[in-house]
Amino acid sequence: MIQLVWFFVILALILLIWGISTYNRGITVRQNIRECRANIDVQLKRRHDLIPQLVAVVRGYAQHEQELFESIAEARAKAMVEIESARHQYASEGPLVRELKRMIALAEAYPQLKANDQFLALQKELANTEDRIAAARRFFNANVRSWNTLRASFPSSMIVSGEEVDYFEVDGVLSAPSIDLSR
Repeated sequence: MIQLVWFFVILALILLIWGISTYNRGITVRQNIRECRANIDVQLKRRHDLIPQLVAVVRGYAQHEQELFESIAEARAKAMVEIESARHQYASEGPLVRELKRMIALAEAYPQLKANDQFLALQKELANTEDRIAAARRFFNANVRSWNTLRASFPSSMIVSGEEVDYFEVDGVLSAPSIDLSR
């Protein structure tokens, strides 16, 4: 009889420890997701701060492309508003990336622009920022996967509760500029 009581006491203790550790793991993953989202926001703001400088340099060479510059400004404004909102899903980053790709492609038509030191430095900085965004996005998505698995798996789903978190996916990603060494 005493052995049976001890068995149930130990079993209850094991379940209590498991429940506490599962709950704390859920809190840790949730905080990691918040941290990752903040890191992504920092990098996106950095990208958004680079865009006006890049546009200004390109505008000097391609003044007749006013429509492109206006669409970039509009896409940037939408993306910045979304980042400032309390619950954002980064939906407006796709159109912004598409417009930036158009501007980089436009720069290909202006050899003197491609040789401009300021443009090259800004383009390099933008590529570095894109790399940072990609790294932050991968880390965010890994934490989202952990969270969604934790909250959906049995028996941890009995302890961890909360909404499913969406992955950070962007329609387009800026690629690093190509370098032609044949010239």
